[in-house]
Amino acid sequence: MALVTSTEMFKKAYEGGYAIGAFNVNNMEIVQGITEAAKEVNAPLILQVSAGARKYANHTYLMKLVEAAIIETNLPICLHLDHGDTFELCKSCIDGGFTSVMIDGSHHSFEDNIALTKQVVEYAHARGVVVEAELGRLAGIEDAVNVSDADAAFTKPDEVEEFVTKTGVDSLAIAIGTSHGAYKFKPGQKPQLRFDILAEVEKRLPKFPIVLHGASSVIPEFVEMINNNGGKMPDAIGIPEEMLRKAASMAVCKINIDSDLRLAMTGSIRKYFAENPSHFDPRQYLKPAREAIKGLVKNKIVNVLGSDGKA
Repeated sequence: MALVTSTEMFKKAYEGGYAIGAFNVNNMEIVQGITEAAKEVNAPLILQVSAGARKYANHTYLMKLVEAAIIETNLPICLHLDHGDTFELCKSCIDGGFTSVMIDGSHHSFEDNIALTKQVVEYAHARGVVVEAELGRLAGIEDAVNVSDADAAFTKPDEVEEFVTKTGVDSLAIAIGTSHGAYKFKPGQKPQLRFDILAEVEKRLPKFPIVLHGASSVIPEFVEMINNNGGKMPDAIGIPEEMLRKAASMAVCKINIDSDLRLAMTGSIRKYFAENPSHFDPRQYLKPAREAIKGLVKNKIVNVLGSDGKA
């Protein structure tokens, strides 16, 4: 099986009331943990790469890791660029074999966002690649994304029809209260997603796939694992999983997860070294890290996304 686009995945997800997991990858162990979990529960996958991850791991190495995952799992896997911010970056990924790209023009004006997105869509569609865009701005910090609370903005439902019509984009990331990174909410602040905005967007864009960024739940187990083994993470509150399940039952067909993967990996490695301070074999501390990611992803697929058995 070769890499696929997300087109058929999203169609089935929308009709079935579930979402596809889009998991960020940076190295071999993360790819293995994610794909082994998906294979065990027979789930379709989107593996996504940020510009920072692509720079860190090298485009060629990432492509070969994903190709190996397809050979090992025989799952439908889409390879996606997360938060591409220029036409040139999107073009490079398209030319390099990605089957999906995101052009994030949310930091531009509405008109400039349309123009940039349309440019990417025209190039991508001519080469069989699908495009995700973004309306509204999520707060938070993750890789190259850095948006303050003051600059964050909910998606305006009255803009979505014009944007999708003029750009021809295939899916749309909207801002309804999620945020990037682990520190999503201030102490005492209650997590809340604007399902009213999601419902209005769904009404204006019937059967159109919506994407939710910044959707890690910041699982306390891994935060505690870090703090109990030499870390100093402040209290972090993520998106409750029941809210994500509700979003997946509506128009949301793709849910992005990155911070939870980082917390699982870092927490397990810290725990390993706390228990084995004299060990220095990377295979020994990366093995439990890989297993932690595998367990996390399996739980997300089965209990949050509902995409198990849908490959």
